[in-house]
Amino acid sequence: RIAEVYGGMLNAIGLQNPGIDVFAKRDIPFLKQYDTKIIVNVCGKTTEDYIEVVERLADEPVDLLEINISCPNVKKGGAAFGVHCDSAEMITAAVRKATKKPLIVKLSPNVTSITDIAKAVESAGADAVSLINTLLGMRINIENRRPILRNNVGGMSGPAVFPIAVRMVWQTAQAVSIPVIGMGGVSSGADAIEMMMAGASAVQVGAAIFTDPYAPVRIVDEMNDWLDSHNIASVQEIIGTVQPW
Repeated sequence: RIAEVYGGMLNAIGLQNPGIDVFAKRDIPFLKQYDTKIIVNVCGKTTEDYIEVVERLADEPVDLLEINISCPNVKKGGAAFGVHCDSAEMITAAVRKATKKPLIVKLSPNVTSITDIAKAVESAGADAVSLINTLLGMRINIENRRPILRNNVGGMSGPAVFPIAVRMVWQTAQAVSIPVIGMGGVSSGADAIEMMMAGASAVQVGAAIFTDPYAPVRIVDEMNDWLDSHNIASVQEIIGTVQPW
């Protein structure tokens, strides 16, 4: 289900998790021990799945909901909710009606126009967008002529996707008025600074943790060092400051 590749990894894990019951009973109390915010990534195969989860979280002490619209919409033949403006807008609007909690919509890069999708979910009530999710990729074992992943294809993440993520974050930040959370191949403080210069108000780290569990802590330290060396008092001062030619 996972294949290491040049510049990152492919995964076909899907969205395996313990489910809302275990999360609410076990994981939320564990997370509440720490001085942090809790962002819950919500997924489903139907609109009803999403609504059920967000309604279950209504009275839980979680701070934000991140709606993963890269999930396959089984009622529309398996295409991801986030690859068409109408379905992205529909799922966002449905979840918006079902919760009062702040809503982040996580966008798929496997689209023709990321800005159109971003504007669609903004119009439907998203409080922020996060991007990018993984890119669809494939590797083949040339000895047995079969795909390395049993699912044939999987999501590509890691440093190789970083330039694509920066481009999409930059485009999206110019197209919407809500905050953008950037992700995709971030593995250093310099990467995070670059992502924020492109327009991200916050940054997520994923694949880098596979090889360095302390990556987020190191990245924050590296960011602070860079800010200090450039006499910048707050990271807020660098958001969206790239100056295109």
